[in-house]
Formats: sequence, structure tokens, C-alpha cells
Amino acid sequence: MAITCASTAPSLPGPPIMRLVGAAGRCAGRLEIFHAGHWGTVCDDLWGLPDAAVVCRQLGCGAALDAPRAAFFGEGTGPIWLDDVRCQGNESSLLGCPASPWGVTNCQHREDATGAVLVLLVPYTFPPAVGVPARLSGSYSRCAGRLELLFEGMWGSVCAEGWGLAAARVLCHQLGCGRPRLVPAPCSPAAAGASPVVLRQVQCTGQEPTLEHCDLQPGQPSSCPMDRVAAVECEEPFQLRLVGGPGRCAGRLEVNRAGQWGTVCDDGWSRTNAVVVCRELGCGAAGKVSDLPRGRHRFGPGAGRIWLDDVRCRGQEATLRDCAHRTWGHHDCTHQEDVGVVCQVWDNPTCHHGTPEEAWQSTIKP
Repeated sequence: MAITCASTAPSLPGPPIMRLVGAAGRCAGRLEIFHAGHWGTVCDDLWGLPDAAVVCRQLGCGAALDAPRAAFFGEGTGPIWLDDVRCQGNESSLLGCPASPWGVTNCQHREDATGAVLVLLVPYTFPPAVGVPARLSGSYSRCAGRLELLFEGMWGSVCAEGWGLAAARVLCHQLGCGRPRLVPAPCSPAAAGASPVVLRQVQCTGQEPTLEHCDLQPGQPSSCPMDRVAAVECEEPFQLRLVGGPGRCAGRLEVNRAGQWGTVCDDGWSRTNAVVVCRELGCGAAGKVSDLPRGRHRFGPGAGRIWLDDVRCRGQEATLRDCAHRTWGHHDCTHQEDVGVVCQVWDNPTCHHGTPEEAWQSTIKP
């Protein structure tokens, strides 16, 4: 094994074996590297988007969307192989980036508050269901993202100006998801690796079984910038939301079960739980009440059922429903104990979440 100084990159024959773990899909999660017969993590000291870009490219996962820190996907185990990685962003391999020597680090797995364990987010394309020539890309959910259709043998995008709520309903049903909650053209993840536009318009009545039965008009329109391709967010069987705050990413936590919204008791609630919630909502890392402007931190008690109590997440769960908790509806709480969550991305006035009709009216036009 070669020993290198801190000012040069580690040296091994061939590219390192890397993986992203702790999230849905192979293109999101905590970065781990296989070295000397063991999987280990990377400390996030000095880590940034240029480093993430190198990893994403090396893994064949497209452009880097974000490089959050502080054990965003939970703590790893084993050795911490790399520290102080400093890529320019154009390197073909992580080995081409300056870093401390292998295993030389001042980090510990438990130092989540200081970001000891590297985590990485990249846009991901979920494979289409069998026999369904449609997929959603650039998100962390199979029910949300940028729309891509297999048309005449090629995957391509659809111009947002030719995309409507009726078509979104058909797509969500086709993918086995719930009703369309958002059709976010201005908030579309299109910038990260959008496919060429192959359809200028999709016209549906809303009753078709699949998009194939809608009126598909091929060809690229004269003007359809890549930040205006169609995207959709469908409801999933398990839903959660933050209400009573300044935006969709801060507020009282509510979950939907059996068609009924209810709250979550704060017994045993931790920042680790909030990490899972913020990630599931696409709201970045977990923040704190002090991140909000003065006077915006009281979310008030909820009403109706208290669905969850004693929630205990490890941090790497893809959804809150995967965390340990009491039986649904069993608790010893009142609504005065309803938990609130603040994410670092606590407000986005451009991206409106409401009823499908409200969302459509607020997002389809510039």
C-alpha cells in the first residue's frame, strides 16, 4: 500500500470501489469506499459540490444535485478512510483529488454535529414499471420528478407548456401512485441532466389508463428551455406534511393514514427523526427553530388523531414510516405535545404546495 502525504491524492491501482448507502437507489446516500479489504466512510471536512460532482460522474449517476453534511444518511461504521478531500470538479476519479493519507483523520462517526460522516445527494432516475414507458427522474421518490417518456425508442422529456393536470392524473395512476399533488414546472429538477424534449404536447382527458392512450404530439417546440420541461409530484401511500409554518418545509408534522391526517407526539423526538422528515420532503437537512425569523416558531396544536408516538429513527431511513414507533394511534399524549420540524430549506416561495388545482395554477405559468 502506498503512503502519500496530505498534499497529494491517495494512490491505488485503478479507480476506487465506491458506493452510496442508506437511501433509496444507488445514486443517493452516504459515501463509502472499499480499501484494504474493508468498507469505510469519508469525513466531510472541506467536502463540497465539486467533490460530489466527481463521485456522481464516477458512479455514472449524472450531475451532483447537493452535498449535504452532518450524517444526513446516518452514521457509518468501520474505518474513516479519507479526510480533507479537495476536488476541483473536473477529475475523472476521486483518486485524482488531493486528500489526507488513507486512514489519517481527526473525525469520528459519532461527531454528527460537526459533519464527521460524508453524505451525498444526486438526482436519480427510478426505472419504469414493467410495461410502462414512463418514468420520473431527478428526484428521490419514484412518484416525483421530471417526466420522461419512451417515445419511438428514445427516452425524452415533455415540454411543460404542453403538460396539463389531466395528463398528470393519468401518469400518477399509471405509475401506481396517488393523485398529482404538484405539477412544478418552475421547480422542476430539469437542470440536472434533462433528456432532449421529444414531445411538445400531451393531451389527456384524465380518464385514460396510460399516457399511451392520450394524444401525443411529437417534436420539439420552437421554444422550450430545459428549465421548462414537465415534472410531476404524485402522492404516495404514506404522506406527511409540515403545516402552520412560513413554508412547506417548516411547521407542525402531520401524517396521513387511512385517508385521515393526524399529528405526531414529541415523546422521544430527536434531530435524527427530523433528518428523515426533511429528507423525505425534499427540504434539505434538518434545521432548528432559530433558523426561522423572529415570531415564526409557534406552529400550534393540531386536531384529530395523534397517529404516532415514541418515533425512533436511526437517520438513514428513506421514509418516516420505516422508523420504529408505537402502534399506529397508540399514545399517551395530547395535542399540546404535537411535534414541529424545521428544515434548513424552510421556505421556497416559488414552489407552492396546495390542492392540485392551486398547485397547477401557481406553477404552470412563469
